[in-house]
Amino acid sequence: MISVVKANEQHVEGIARVCTDGYWATYGYSKPSAYIERMVEAFYNYDRIRQEVTETGKHWGGYFVALDNGEVVGAGGGGLTGAATGELFVLYLDPNRRNEGIGTKILDAVTAQQKEFGAREQWVSVEKDNDMGIPFYEARGFSFKFERESYGNLEGEDYISLRYHRSI
Repeated sequence: MISVVKANEQHVEGIARVCTDGYWATYGYSKPSAYIERMVEAFYNYDRIRQEVTETGKHWGGYFVALDNGEVVGAGGGGLTGAATGELFVLYLDPNRRNEGIGTKILDAVTAQQKEFGAREQWVSVEKDNDMGIPFYEARGFSFKFERESYGNLEGEDYISLRYHRSI
């Protein structure tokens, strides 16, 4: 039975593992290894995740984790970017646990938190070549709005993020 709970320090290693494995599974076929390694090191290192688990508020609500017998099998989080605007910043699963409804449960937990914070709309950025994420978000009521340069591009990189929106 999968349960989704607010993450604490005991979940840090599991979050790092799931996000790292999920990032590689999502982009390993479309992005250079150096890019993936740079992004994983920047966002899914132990110290950063430990800080993001312990220091939360409306702008970063902290991680939610999906647990299966105590093992982290998914992680996600978001926060408010405006008084009534929520943003899903991260959502990854163990690559071997897709299509079990885990991502939806995490998204639902983040959305409920953002509604409690006062959000009435929600945004997410999805890499243009993310063939797993795009159908997931569209199936949950997100609509494509526009493209922009991906966060973390270095000079000479031209990766594109798609911005999706829904009312909540």
